[in-house]
Amino acid sequence: MNKIKLIAINDSNRASLEIYHKLRENAFTKDNSFIADSPKVVNILLKTDIEVKSILATQEYYDEFEELISLKKIPELFVIKKDEMEKIIGHKIHHNCMMHGIRPDDTSLENMGENIIMLDEITSTENVGSIARSAAALGVTSYMLPKQAPHPYSRRALRVSMGHISKLHVHIYDDIFFTLSSLKADGYKIFGAEVTKNSTPLMEVKIPKKWVLLMGHEGKGLSEEIIEMCDEVVEIEMMDDVRSFNVGIAASILMYQFKNSTNRI
Repeated sequence: MNKIKLIAINDSNRASLEIYHKLRENAFTKDNSFIADSPKVVNILLKTDIEVKSILATQEYYDEFEELISLKKIPELFVIKKDEMEKIIGHKIHHNCMMHGIRPDDTSLENMGENIIMLDEITSTENVGSIARSAAALGVTSYMLPKQAPHPYSRRALRVSMGHISKLHVHIYDDIFFTLSSLKADGYKIFGAEVTKNSTPLMEVKIPKKWVLLMGHEGKGLSEEIIEMCDEVVEIEMMDDVRSFNVGIAASILMYQFKNSTNRI
């Protein structure tokens, strides 16, 4: 194995590190650059086909993961002391590496898998990340989000997903009504997650081969107009005095049942 070549950095304001200063939570450049941090997230991404432009890390990180890093052709490997890295981030950190990568292209609707988790008006970056992590763990490999939502490759969503967003087919849509109509025309059954008078209890839902599980806004849920677009509305059975779950928890429960139910058609 060839020893990796490191570029020593003594000044965090060096021009070549501008991208690490520039990119915050939901910021991306025209070439779809993103920043990931922490060894767990970075190492998962290194095992994918994602294009990596550079790594910024301490000597300890390179010493521990040299073999993994050497398997991928990375143009620039910056080595820096932790206190200089903290100047870039602006606060104390518990990790010792960051990565500059390029987001993969969106997957087209035609190439999404048979089972899709879809978000409507989601606002929380943490929820976007946690749902991605649960989807990857449960084998729901396709993830659809609205254009106005936090992007799943934003730093915090990446961190919450532990980098497992890289295992999913991601599609960012503009118009939910057009998108739902297109999915239905392609044979998907649309299940809206909402508590209504006519909701089907989760344990009674009959699962088809191709399905979309649609989750609504954290507070408002799904609108009446969106519910009308759904083929069926499903609710998780709960105690009478507790009528809602966090959307990330609800998505996990629903995905687990949809993937593992024996009640299929």
